[in-house]
Amino acid sequence: MRALTTAATGMEAQQLNVEVISNNLANMNTTGFKRQRAEFQDLLYQNVQQMGVDSSDAGTIVPTGIQVGLGVETASIYRITDQGALVSTGNQLDLAISGRGYFAVQMPNGTDGYTRAGNFAVSPDGQIVTADGYTVSPGIAIPQGARSISINEQGQVQVMLDGQTAPQTVGQLEIATFFNSAGLEAIGNNLFLETAASGAAALGTPGSTGYGRLQQGFVEGSNVDSVSEITALIQAQRAYEMNARVITAADEMLSTSSNLR
Repeated sequence: MRALTTAATGMEAQQLNVEVISNNLANMNTTGFKRQRAEFQDLLYQNVQQMGVDSSDAGTIVPTGIQVGLGVETASIYRITDQGALVSTGNQLDLAISGRGYFAVQMPNGTDGYTRAGNFAVSPDGQIVTADGYTVSPGIAIPQGARSISINEQGQVQVMLDGQTAPQTVGQLEIATFFNSAGLEAIGNNLFLETAASGAAALGTPGSTGYGRLQQGFVEGSNVDSVSEITALIQAQRAYEMNARVITAADEMLSTSSNLR
């Protein structure tokens, strides 16, 4: 009774589907979060009768054959990198990328991480850092006593100091792009790592060709659409229930056959 194992693979697939949807919904309000989608593919087929083989001595062939599918498996969990809505915060250290790109972050182990979450702050020594205290590359220090901080669309950081009438430029932010940003490895805390699938990071000036622009005083919200996620959740639940019904029906059929006298 192949239906037992086939339906079991369907239940496992829909369980994973629900787990992905629940993670999306849990991060509806996470800054810079990108929703994910589970993708599935059918398993191997058992050939009971091969199509195209001779069916008689007269040269006739079997047109379709008999193939029985053995279920479903997860092909990938794909990250959808659509732009999230920009949310105004009024905080002069909050930055949102409008378009392609990631902020580069210096990790404690010396490697580079990447993030879309631009809810930055200032460290005790004046460095622009993430919410976890990781330095935002290339490492820009805000002078003590700065009255205001201005960051334009091209990532130029300027400050106003006491006793000065003209702003002082203290650094230039860069952002990174990837050929396949869906191939980045998520490690939590709104951070991603470069992988062989993503390709190497290409650093550039915000606003230049192929790079997004910076918006000061905004953060990028999650791109999760609650209506779409709830609809997908209902579909996954129904599919799980139907696969469970198949297992129940197959079990009843086996019980009937085993009780034949």
